[in-house]
Amino acid sequence: MLLLISVLGCSEEFSETIEIGTLNPGALANADGVNFLLTAAYSTLDGISNATGGWEASGDNWWMDVISDEAHKGSNDGDQQTLYLLEMFDWQTGNAYLFTKWRALYVGANRANAVIALIAGAENGEITFQNQLAQARFLRAHYYFQLQIMWGQYAPYISDQNYLDTEFAIPNGTPLWAAIDADFEYAVANLPDVQSDKGRATSWSATAYLGKSKLYQGDFGGALGYLETVINSGPYSLLPEFIDNFRTAGEGGPEAVFAIEFSPVGGAFAPNGNQGGVLNYQGPNEWCCGFYMPSQDAVNAFQTSGGLPLLDTFNDTDVANDAGIPSADPFTMHTGTLDPRVDFTAGRRGINYNNWDINPGKDWVRSGFTDISGPYLGVKSVYWAGEDSQVGAGNWGEQRSGINYHFIRYADVLLMAAEAAAETGATDKTLTYVNQVRQRAINSATKKAANGSDAANYEISLYGSFTSTDEAIKAVRMERRLELTMEGQRLFDLRRWGNLPATMNDYIDNEARTIPNIGPKWQGASSKHNLFPVPVAAIDQSSGTLSQNPDWN
Repeated sequence: MLLLISVLGCSEEFSETIEIGTLNPGALANADGVNFLLTAAYSTLDGISNATGGWEASGDNWWMDVISDEAHKGSNDGDQQTLYLLEMFDWQTGNAYLFTKWRALYVGANRANAVIALIAGAENGEITFQNQLAQARFLRAHYYFQLQIMWGQYAPYISDQNYLDTEFAIPNGTPLWAAIDADFEYAVANLPDVQSDKGRATSWSATAYLGKSKLYQGDFGGALGYLETVINSGPYSLLPEFIDNFRTAGEGGPEAVFAIEFSPVGGAFAPNGNQGGVLNYQGPNEWCCGFYMPSQDAVNAFQTSGGLPLLDTFNDTDVANDAGIPSADPFTMHTGTLDPRVDFTAGRRGINYNNWDINPGKDWVRSGFTDISGPYLGVKSVYWAGEDSQVGAGNWGEQRSGINYHFIRYADVLLMAAEAAAETGATDKTLTYVNQVRQRAINSATKKAANGSDAANYEISLYGSFTSTDEAIKAVRMERRLELTMEGQRLFDLRRWGNLPATMNDYIDNEARTIPNIGPKWQGASSKHNLFPVPVAAIDQSSGTLSQNPDWN
């Protein structure tokens, strides 16, 4: 008897018994069967499966940015009110976004377990599936890593033995890190350096992810060792152009470490496109639906002095914005110096928007002036004019983009190594790695005005030195923001740095200068927001086996 996850069955719920069928051992116990289930485990990286789907499950974690200081929900306050409540830190255990995300990650983990269980029953002296097993363990580690950084020890661990025994109502309360690291270590040791299929995990992507896991655990020495192995011996490098990480030219290029491989082809309504991001279009072409808008705080971070970031004072003044100004009314653009990555991250009025046209401001913003959305458009997740190979349409006019989403790219590897080095006192290494990322930004093309000059007053330079470990840590944390804004990372950075509540409460105070009515809607951040509450539906489905995070009782 072989266990078959509900790729072929009816349910992939976390706590429901997965359908079991008695199959001819030849049906799946072969390379085709193993690869079929392994492909299914990869396919739910985007959160979409026969059990979950939609923007709530989105694998690119875009709405996690909305509950950080990086982005606003967008549209009007009443549209997707469950996400509005999350943005305002009015978190409830019954919130559908949280439960859908929980389910999607357990679908992925159980699909990986299905591969592991199948291989355990299929291998014999003549048939081995080492590569496939290592990929399945890598994917399982990925899904549990995501669960750990979202729910911590209150996400239960379902092992392959639990899967074999059909035990899915498992008590929570134990951190997942040991199991995550064991799977990544197995993947490092057993995956090839190169895979024949695009987007598959390799020993190098596993090494990078293991370094990330160690960093999140505060094992900075261990993290630095793995990350420097990737830097010194791995196959990766920075793309020449920063923005090519989000354009056709950079897809599958030397900066891609591990990504969701979206594609707008594959059938009617682009089923392999980014279904979780369909709300996040606005601006030209009357796109829907005006979500995922960069915050004023995020844009302010790109201000410079002498080409360097304002580490402690970037929010003392705002980058000039057109909040509350109709497109027909005059607007004076910001004249101060800015890091050029700003206009490849946030769509500002008066700047070319992904080659579609000059952004006219409010006419391209769906939200009203009294909503808490702000004046900026997202850039990185929106395809560029003329790049038709990235364009996919859903079943109600959705934009199902083919732009890949990077869980890890090489710039992130450099910055994680820089952070680990700073935390261990090796600030010379921090300087080297941060400056590599900044040098690419210096060398990259800038946004241009119609006359060919720079569209704004861009200024960026390298750090000469760090005067202290504290300055090095501040610099690398800021560089993560400048390089990785709007990439689903910020919430988890703030959590692991231990400054989420203070940062978020300050953020609201500062953001009120641009969106005056945001303050009265804000519920306040506290230490309990360092983890999500366990969805009450998951507790109910477990028949009480799961316990709630006591901060949320």
